[in-house]
Amino acid sequence: MASIWEYANPLKFMRLTDRVLPWVSVLAAASLVIGLIWGFFFTPDDYRQGSTVKIIYLHVPSALMAINAWFMMLVASLIWLIRRHHVSALAAKAAAPVGVVMTVIALLTGAIWGQPMWGTWWAWDPRLTSFLILFLFYLGYIALWEAIEDADTAADLTAVLCLVGSVFAVLSRYAVNFWNQGLHQGASLSLDKEENVADVFYLPLLVCIAGFVLLFLSLVLLRTRTEIRLRRTKALIAREGMADA
Repeated sequence: MASIWEYANPLKFMRLTDRVLPWVSVLAAASLVIGLIWGFFFTPDDYRQGSTVKIIYLHVPSALMAINAWFMMLVASLIWLIRRHHVSALAAKAAAPVGVVMTVIALLTGAIWGQPMWGTWWAWDPRLTSFLILFLFYLGYIALWEAIEDADTAADLTAVLCLVGSVFAVLSRYAVNFWNQGLHQGASLSLDKEENVADVFYLPLLVCIAGFVLLFLSLVLLRTRTEIRLRRTKALIAREGMADA
């Protein structure tokens, strides 16, 4: 555990990610290209949903990452509140815009998928509603960071907001289990093999999910590095201003 906390040091974090980031980025690109081409061009149409089922390769990974990005932000925020490591707070801040994009992709692809299946672009289904609220929490989280000048105060308040928003992240994932009513189907991936999609769709879907996970990781690492540099720049400017005064 001691070795893990060493990377809370910004300098060590930058050195580690400088080596890791190129590999993660290449793996992300390769997984996405292979998974999407495999899924969209080399899998058959579904006997009920036709070719529209192939949107699963965008919808499921993006929805999965939208929810898990918030949980990653929650863990990073808790580390900040408990141990006051600035890298964790900056990582949570860096993940929020990526999570927003994932949420938008999931909402749009879900609407495109839902229209021919349900006959409507949107329904106030428990899962869809909680997912939309999660999207609003993402926007509120980003706005709160921008609205507060003091970085530590912003990190504290956004961490509290992250704790509250986690309720809707859980509901977005498990609403189908909590409420029987609703249009949204159950999980596409499950430990119960009977609930999984057919193998012909399952394998390329796993590759797409791996691609989205690696893409999220690479973007968060890149944005966290940017946030660290911005923090250093602000500190240098503040010191020069004090020296001039």
